Amino acid sequence: MESTKPECAKCGIKEKICRSPQGQGPAFCPTLQRKESVEKALAEYAKPGIGQFAREASIQEAEGYGNRNVKPYLRHPIKPRVQETCEFARRMGYKKLGIAFCAGLHREALALTQILEAQGFEVASIVCKAGCTPKETIGIGDEDKVRIGEFESMCSPIAQAMILNEEKTDFNILVGLCVGHDSLFLKYSKAYSTVLVTKDRVMAHNPAGALYTSSSYYERMLRKGF
Repeated sequence: MESTKPECAKCGIKEKICRSPQGQGPAFCPTLQRKESVEKALAEYAKPGIGQFAREASIQEAEGYGNRNVKPYLRHPIKPRVQETCEFARRMGYKKLGIAFCAGLHREALALTQILEAQGFEVASIVCKAGCTPKETIGIGDEDKVRIGEFESMCSPIAQAMILNEEKTDFNILVGLCVGHDSLFLKYSKAYSTVLVTKDRVMAHNPAGALYTSSSYYERMLRKGF
C-alpha cells in the first residue's frame, strides 16, 4: 500500500487538485487522502473569531497584489511585509502591538517601532535578554557559550511572551528570535503572533538564500552532516 503521508513538496503535477477542482493529485495528496482533517479544519474556521481572522488574512493576501482586475492576470506584488503587517493589524482592529526581538536586531526593532507608532499603534517591545538571567540557569556550561569563560545572560522567549501577555497586546511581532526561541515564544504567547524577520546570521536574515543556492554555492547542504 502506498503511503498517504503528505509530501506536497514533492508533488510534480502541473494542474494540482489543491488549486483547481479539475486538477489531479498524487497518491500522497492530502486534498484527496485527508478529507476528514480538512473538514475538521473547516469546523474551526466556522468559529466567529477564527473565521474573521482567516477572512481578513485572505483579504490582506489579495490586497498585496496590484492590477487584479486586468486580464490575463500577471502577478504584481506591491506591498512589503511590514506594510501588510500594519494593514492587517488595522483591519483586525488591533490597537496595541508587541514586538519580541533579538538583542542583535535592536536597530531593526527600533525602526519597526517607529513605523508602527507612525501608523497610530501603541507599541510594547521586549528584548530577548530581559531579566539578565545567567545561562547557567538552564544548564549551560562555559563550553556552550558564545563567549567562552564570560558571563552571558540567556535568551528568555518565555519571559518575552509573559511580559507581552501582561501588557495585553492584541498582536505580537517577532523580529529575529533564534531557532527554538521563536518556538517557545509562539507557545507561550496568548495573542496571535506573526514573524516579520527570521534570523539568519550568515544570509543577512534571508534564510531562503541558502535554499535558492542549494544546487550551487550551498550544495553542501544536500550532503548529510553538511
